[in-house]
Amino acid sequence: MPVSRRGFLRIVGAADAMPFSGAFLSARGLEAQFAEAQATAQRPRPVLPPGVDEIRISSNENPLGPGKAALDAILGKFPEAGRYPFNSSPGETDLTATIVAKYRIKPENVVLGAGSQEILRTAMRAFVTPDRALVTALPTFENCTSYAKRYELPLVEVKVDSALRLDVEPMIAAASKGAGLLFFNNPNNPTATVHGASTVADMVERVRKASPGTVILIDEAYHDYVTDPAYQTAIPLALSTPNVIVARTFSKAYGMAGMRIGYAIGMADTIKPLATLKMPYNVSVFGVAAAIASLHDQQHIDEERARNTEVRVFTVKALQEMGAKPADSQGNFLFVDIGRPAQDFRDACAKSGVMVGRDFPPFEKTHCRISIGTMEEMRKATDVFRAVLKTSTTAAGDRGGR
Repeated sequence: MPVSRRGFLRIVGAADAMPFSGAFLSARGLEAQFAEAQATAQRPRPVLPPGVDEIRISSNENPLGPGKAALDAILGKFPEAGRYPFNSSPGETDLTATIVAKYRIKPENVVLGAGSQEILRTAMRAFVTPDRALVTALPTFENCTSYAKRYELPLVEVKVDSALRLDVEPMIAAASKGAGLLFFNNPNNPTATVHGASTVADMVERVRKASPGTVILIDEAYHDYVTDPAYQTAIPLALSTPNVIVARTFSKAYGMAGMRIGYAIGMADTIKPLATLKMPYNVSVFGVAAAIASLHDQQHIDEERARNTEVRVFTVKALQEMGAKPADSQGNFLFVDIGRPAQDFRDACAKSGVMVGRDFPPFEKTHCRISIGTMEEMRKATDVFRAVLKTSTTAAGDRGGR
C-alpha cells in the first residue's frame, strides 16, 4: 500500500517521539564514523558520558541537512521505493539531464556516483597501475590514498606547505614523471585551504605538457562554501582539456551526506572509463529525486553559504582569542593549531558532548579539524574549547613549575 507523506512522518515518529529534519534523512555523522573507523582501523570516536547532549562537528556535514525542496522530493518518492533508479520517474537519466542543463554540456560529459567517493575509487581503478603512481597531498581526503595503500600501488604524498595549502610545485614535479593520477582536493580536506583559478590552470597546463597521459582529478566537494574571490570552479577547464576531471558531491552544502550521491564532469573520452567501471544502479531513487530538486533550489545553497560563512567567522575569532591558530578556511570546517595532540583535545571535548575530528598525520600532535555546526552549536562548542584549552595550558604550566 502506498505510504503518504503524513503516514511516513507518523512511522518515523516525527509527530511525537523524535523531530523529523534534514539531519535525520542525511544520517548525520553515522556514515562518516563508520568509514573513518574502517579506513583507519582505529577505535571509533569517544563515547559520550550518560545524559550529555551531543554536538557532532567531526565529519564536515551540513548541520541542517537537505533543503525543503529536497525533503519534499524524498518523501514523494516512497511510493516508488520498490523501483530501480532507471525505472522510476524521475530517474537517473533525469538527474544527468539536470546536470547537463545546469552546465550546458552533453550527457557523455557526466557520470554519476555514490557520493564523490565512488568516483575517486573508480578513478583509481581506471588510471593508477603498478607502473603509474598516484600523486596526492598530505594530509588530504584519504579515499585515493587508502586505495593505493590497500592494493600496494605506487604512491607519492606531498606534504602541504607552511600555509597548509596543497604544495603545487612538488606535486607538479611528481606528476610530471608519468603519474597515472594526480588527486587535487580544492578546497583541501582537512586543511580547508584553497588555490585560486590561475594556480589550478597553470598546474594543469604544466602537468599536461610534461606528462599528457596523467589524469588530473580535481575534487570540489566544498565548492559551494568558498568565499575567496580568486577561486573558480575547474569545470570549464575539465570540459576543454583532455585528462582533467572535476568531482562534485551532494554530501556537503546540499546536506545529503547520508544519501550518497555525486557526479564527475570532463571530456567524453576522459569520463568514459569512469562510466565503464562504475557500479550498476549506484544511485538511489531518493537520492536522484533529492539531487534534482536541490539543483533547482539555488536559494537554499546561497542561504547555506551565507549561514556557514557567518558561523565560520564567529568560530575563527573565538579560537584566535583562545590562542589557537586556524588555517584560512574556505570550507565548512577549520583546521586548527591547538598546540597539543588532537586525541587529547578530542577526548576532553567529548566529555562535554562536543565531538571533533579525528587525527590527520603528520599534524596529529598539533592540529585538530573542527566542522562548522549551527551558530547555537558553535557558541556551546567554543565554550567547551575555551575550558579545555585553558585547562590544558594550566596543567602544562604546573608541570613546568615543578
